[in-house]
Amino acid sequence: MSKVTFFGGEQFPLEMHKVRIIQKLTLLPIEDRLAAIEQAGFNTFLLQNADVFLDMLTDSGVNAMSDLQQAAMLIADDAYAGSATYTRLYDKLVEIFGMDYFLPAHQGRAAENILAQVLVRPDTVVPMNYHFTTSKQHITVHGAEVLEFIRPEGLEVTSYHPFKGNFDTDRLRQLVAERGADAISYVRMEAGTNLIGGQPFSLENLREVRDICREHGLTLVLDASLLADNLYFIKTREEACRDMTIPEITRAIADCSDILYFSARKLGFGRGGGICIRDEETYKKLRGYVPMYEGFLTYGGMSVREMEAITVGLDETMDEDMINQGPQFIAYMVNELEQRGVPVITPPGGLGAHVDAMRFLDHIPQPEYPAGALAAAIYLCSGVRGMERGTMSEQREPDGTEPLADMELVRLALPRRVFTLSQVSYAIDRIHWLHQNRTMVGGMKFVEEPEILRFFYGRLAPVNDWPHQLMAKFRQDFGDSL
Repeated sequence: MSKVTFFGGEQFPLEMHKVRIIQKLTLLPIEDRLAAIEQAGFNTFLLQNADVFLDMLTDSGVNAMSDLQQAAMLIADDAYAGSATYTRLYDKLVEIFGMDYFLPAHQGRAAENILAQVLVRPDTVVPMNYHFTTSKQHITVHGAEVLEFIRPEGLEVTSYHPFKGNFDTDRLRQLVAERGADAISYVRMEAGTNLIGGQPFSLENLREVRDICREHGLTLVLDASLLADNLYFIKTREEACRDMTIPEITRAIADCSDILYFSARKLGFGRGGGICIRDEETYKKLRGYVPMYEGFLTYGGMSVREMEAITVGLDETMDEDMINQGPQFIAYMVNELEQRGVPVITPPGGLGAHVDAMRFLDHIPQPEYPAGALAAAIYLCSGVRGMERGTMSEQREPDGTEPLADMELVRLALPRRVFTLSQVSYAIDRIHWLHQNRTMVGGMKFVEEPEILRFFYGRLAPVNDWPHQLMAKFRQDFGDSL
């Protein structure tokens, strides 16, 4: 994808691919959308896909595959052991990341489970730039504590800082000095910090973290699920890397890491995942858990057809024209929303556009889940499904108290090579309308609250009748329009 300046002076992202397979969408009337979100307990995760117009819940497993990926799936080797498909995937991973050992897993959180089984020790800590929901759960369930060492600018909702995902290395050095290296299970770095707006880290910062880890004998684990976006930002925002190719930046990142794991539902445009490991001893400690939890060592719970697609998708990730659509579409959406006065996370990050619910719905107190309310309201007025990334996505403390999230965001993910610019423009328009009528939106409360990962399948109810009032206002302004 390239940016093109039109004759009138406006700049638009231009897709460097053509669409050859389509899937029909349905835009329900707002009355049917209200019935659907009520049936879903006002949790967008529980909506039926048939009731969704534009699915911006996630980019996980919903990115469009290329023609070459589809073709590769036809040559998959179904052998349980010794599969040529596994060999092709293994060879590609070694070529790209330069690590000698690989363990397949069916997705990223499966890789987290295996790593936690071996690396996490009770009564230790795992410092990281920022947590992800499942990574934190896997660590805490094994008796360790997650410490978030994001730099202060990472929690600034609006800024011009290019790398808000950077690790605060001063705090890491202080931790080692105060508690000793033995108190640390491992150090985790997340590419494209998911919960604070998909914000990247710089290669310079990663190298600083690496140096501290090697000085003190600490294992550095990289979550590379959102690596593609982070690569693009390093290439375009980090002056020292502008002349490096995407493969060169990728290898430089991998060279800093002892272990690299990923969800291929994001990285590689497929459905699967795995763990790349630098040393044989760690590999041997981890490998027994693959047949225990996933499958044999040559498929790890993945379909061999998906493995072939991932192999090609990883190759495509090394092509700047293939990985820049996501960041450029996101930047377009963020900039257009910001121009309309809609509060968003800036600078634009990866994964999706992130709307700041605390400013959008500043009349709703955090314990009433403003991001959850905003996600429901966006669906109601547009048919667009986004995801709450705020206090709902946290978990209660053992004593039942509820920690409030650093940010209350609604993530509008833009799966790669899926939506057109007109569809994105429709979403922008409806969110703009909602912002003009934001005082009508009220808070939410749990009516069914699971103990673990409640945001996935908990059910909520509005604190008053605001959804019906919002629907009436929509009909007043739009008439019979969907």
